[in-house]
Formats: sequence, C-alpha cells, structure tokens
Amino acid sequence: MQELENSIRDYFMVSPEDCKTIAGLFKSETIKKNAFWCQTGRPCDKMSFVQDGIFRLYADHPSGREITQWIAVNGSFLTDVSAFMLKSTCTFNIRALTTCKIFTIDRKHYETLGNLVPKWSEIEKLFISRCFVTMEKRVFDLISLSAEERYKQLFSYNRELFNQVPLQYLASMLGMTPETLSRIRRKLIS
Repeated sequence: MQELENSIRDYFMVSPEDCKTIAGLFKSETIKKNAFWCQTGRPCDKMSFVQDGIFRLYADHPSGREITQWIAVNGSFLTDVSAFMLKSTCTFNIRALTTCKIFTIDRKHYETLGNLVPKWSEIEKLFISRCFVTMEKRVFDLISLSAEERYKQLFSYNRELFNQVPLQYLASMLGMTPETLSRIRRKLIS
C-alpha cells in the first residue's frame, strides 16, 4: 500500500491526508498470468495501480492481428481511460502477462472522491491531462521517429521489458513488424 500512496502523492501532488483517503479506497488483489483485467466490448468500471507485474493493452484488428497499444508495468496506473472516464465499454483488452499484484478502485468508490477530497476535480483533470500528453507524445513519436529511434527510446526507458515481454508485443507497440524489430536488435548488438 505504501507504493500506491507514494505514487499518488508524487503523481498528483496531494497532501498526506488526501493521499491516505484516496489510497484507502483501493483494494489489493492478485491477477493470474493470462487472466483478463478487462475485455473489449465490456464495461470498464475500475482503475488499478500495478504494484508488481506486467499487463498488455491491445485491440483486435479486423485482419486478425492483435495490436498492442501499451505495456503497463510496476508503478503504472491501469485502465481503459476513455471507457472508464466516459462510462462506456472497453476499446482494449487488458491482459496479465505475468501474475500481477494490483490495487483497484471500483467506479462506485471512485465517484465518492469528489466528496472526500476537496481538490479532486483538479486532481482528476491532472490525471486525464497526463494521459493525453502521454498519448500525444506516442502519436508524434510514431509519425516522426524512425523504427530504430523508437526502439532505442523504449530500450533506454525500460530495457527490462525486452527480457520480460514477448518481442512481437513490443514490436506491435512500437509500430513495426517483429522482423523489423529483430533486424534492429541484430544491427545494434553487432
């Protein structure tokens, strides 16, 4: 629970009292490897903090391919942001790649935060803004960086992912084929 409190405090810059209030509404749970946290077409009525483990957010493409949108690791908040905020169904499947320990807040408790934390609307706005900035940067990187530059950027951000996540998922997230990712890796290793 301390990791959750630290992340809430650091990410949202809230007082220790508000931090404890927010964290107190999250419940600890374990998600088994390969279990779905949420699935496309179903309601998304929760948000989690990943204490330990790795999740993959992906969508099924009409061609039959799976497109990885994001890999969530320790210290990440996890949800289908648009589905959760707009109270709609999931766009993405979210599946555990490892057995994961998470803290989860359901919609009912999330919606009480406005009454419990005086600055909640500002905090929520900051959260949504940061999600938007992250996605905006990803889109810009996909259209402006070469495949090799995107690979290097992810590798410098979290090199452990390359040992923990199947390479075809990383290739998809980086907007390249597994063959291109392998070619880049070979080039950089030699």
